[in-house]
Amino acid sequence: MSISRTTELKASSPVSFDDAMKKGVARAEKTLKNVRGAWIENQEILIDEKGKISEYRVQMRITFILEE
Repeated sequence: MSISRTTELKASSPVSFDDAMKKGVARAEKTLKNVRGAWIENQEILIDEKGKISEYRVQMRITFILEE
């Protein structure tokens, strides 16, 4: 039997939501073993004073399997 756990994190990118998701998963894999899935809870953007998007952010939950 496997037991999983979730952790929540926020990741950001100046490029896109997709890039922010990839950065978040890559960062989680540095410290968590057996990462198996993720889901996006929220997306937001930051807009600079000129009205342009300056940053894409995702709030995500990462699921990983605990070792026995």
